[in-house]
Amino acid sequence: MAAFDESIDVNVPVSEAYALFRQFERFPAFMEGVEEVRREGPDRLYWRANIGGREEEWEARVVADEPDTRIAWESVVGARNAGVVRFEKLDEYTSRVHLHVEYEPEGFVENVGTALGLVNGRMRGDLKRFKDLAESGALAAGWHDPAHRPTADAQRDRAVGEAERAAFREGPATTVRTEDDRIEPDLPTDRDRY
Repeated sequence: MAAFDESIDVNVPVSEAYALFRQFERFPAFMEGVEEVRREGPDRLYWRANIGGREEEWEARVVADEPDTRIAWESVVGARNAGVVRFEKLDEYTSRVHLHVEYEPEGFVENVGTALGLVNGRMRGDLKRFKDLAESGALAAGWHDPAHRPTADAQRDRAVGEAERAAFREGPATTVRTEDDRIEPDLPTDRDRY
């Protein structure tokens, strides 16, 4: 198994960092590639993510949830992974968030991405986006995603999450045109004459 293990200091109280991280449905707002996280029960989560160009799905079980201290999980179905996030109070208004994740890369692309450090770089970016989200007052904004809400609300929140992630991406967006992108006008053919 591959592993990621890093910390980041966040300028919010430890209770706020913990509460924001515990809003699992909000993970797409700061985790690149994560398209959906949905509660399936009090300690079960459904995940859907784009990993190495492939859509992956898995279920995870929350195995520890200690307020203001730590949250731990392990996958039970699908992509194999497990992890723990710890929250440490540095002072009244500053917390250290420590993320440890173990995962099993599958296939050539994921193994190469892991070997090149791309996966860990992605998770490092996730921590930075979490810090930015927390420090922007996201928890104080009152967003809460109850387990049973209309599908339209869930789709709107996913779109908002993608917009928030896009705001933190670096570099210009570019499009490379190909021959397949050309649009030809509909011209009559010999077949159309008959």
